[in-house]
Amino acid sequence: MPLTLQSSSAAPNLTRAVDVRLVPAGPLLWRIVDRGRAIGHLQAVREGADLRYRARRFHAPSRAFRDLGEFWSVDDAVECVIFAR
Repeated sequence: MPLTLQSSSAAPNLTRAVDVRLVPAGPLLWRIVDRGRAIGHLQAVREGADLRYRARRFHAPSRAFRDLGEFWSVDDAVECVIFAR
């Protein structure tokens, strides 16, 4: 089972041009905000010596978050949330 890192909440840098912001929501957890509206979450996860990024979306009918996937790239995880709308 992956362990969540416990360190700084500084948002990772996005290298691709996307019109979203990453807003701190907890230790290594950020809200993905588009035009003032939260569209999902990005969570940094340590797997062994590697760092991955988990993309998550809120599912209103079940009132729970659903994992969309884990990615090696911050940009890929954010794009997954954007395209899952």
